[in-house]
Amino acid sequence: MLKNEKGFTLIEMMIVLLVISVLLFITIPNVTNQSNSINSKGCEAFIHMVEGQIEAYKLDGNDFPVTTETLVADGYLNEEYKACPNGNEITIDAEGKVTSN
Repeated sequence: MLKNEKGFTLIEMMIVLLVISVLLFITIPNVTNQSNSINSKGCEAFIHMVEGQIEAYKLDGNDFPVTTETLVADGYLNEEYKACPNGNEITIDAEGKVTSN
């Protein structure tokens, strides 16, 4: 006789899977939206950092650099920091203003 069998029924397992699926459908879009927000904030911070490096370049007696390659060649930026975290390239105008494309 099977008096003290313990375990889950198929219906209970299906309900648990349904609840987990609903939670995933709710959270995944929110995580991707937050990821886009983080990348845009990271790009803003990166632009401010590059502007600071341009000011340091100018304080060392140089003119404003025309490109990021100038900053990299003179040791003000690392090679890997020529673009924003979201992949957008940055440009430097004649007055030293940094913009993201």
